[in-house]
Amino acid sequence: MTAQLIDGLALAQKTRAQVAQRAAAFEQKAGRKAGLTVILVGENPASQVYVRNKVKACEAAGLKSELIVLPAETSQAALLTKIDQLNADTSVDGILVQLPLPPQIDSHRVIEAIAADKDVDGFHVANAGALMTGAPQFRPCTPYGVMKMLESIETPIRGAHAVIVGASNIVGKPMAMLLLAAGATITLCNSKTRDLPAMTRQADILVAAVGRPKLITASMVKPGAVVIDVGINRLDDGKLAGDVDFESVKPVAGAITPVPGGVGPMTIAMLLVNTMESAERRLV
Repeated sequence: MTAQLIDGLALAQKTRAQVAQRAAAFEQKAGRKAGLTVILVGENPASQVYVRNKVKACEAAGLKSELIVLPAETSQAALLTKIDQLNADTSVDGILVQLPLPPQIDSHRVIEAIAADKDVDGFHVANAGALMTGAPQFRPCTPYGVMKMLESIETPIRGAHAVIVGASNIVGKPMAMLLLAAGATITLCNSKTRDLPAMTRQADILVAAVGRPKLITASMVKPGAVVIDVGINRLDDGKLAGDVDFESVKPVAGAITPVPGGVGPMTIAMLLVNTMESAERRLV
């Protein structure tokens, strides 16, 4: 058995084309483009790449994208003042502050300063709480993208056992909430989980989001399981690897995402979807 490859690039292209149609209709009705503002503090090389990709994706889909670059020594007060200005700007539908932030800035304080109805990352405590209660305003982009990937291959979720390795606020916890809302039984694992392979072998849907290269091996995967690899790790030789040992797991799994070209493109695509949803709500 060779696993079905879940092509995140192809699905992201399709999603972005749908956003472009919505963006054109919005502009015609509202007399302006839907707008996303991204703030980058400092010169983290990885963050620069992520931000550049986000801005390019917005522009390609017909959204207005503004990039604000602030020096690494920017104070927390100055950043919060900038966010307040964007909160009050009616032409801005989404605000994203790229993480990580320099050490003098409290990222939690910054996230909470973003207006909840412009928090297109879905990290604000109000949005996290809404997701918990089953009435999300914005779904965090990576878990949202994973749900769309599962949908694209018609994965049966209701009644399935979903195991998530990694319990972060950005991926693991919201992933659990979205799968639970779709009817799955959830096991959420973390670094303290005893006998992790015993847990992962029970999974009909296995999501790896822990940031440890090739942690999930073939012996940890139930034959026929859908394996979603959220991890992206830079190896010593400069190559990228996910949290799943792709080559060993591929013959065991029923479906699998590659790294790169899997979850990553869908994360950016769902950021555009969230921004578009924010703009459309404002128009009503």
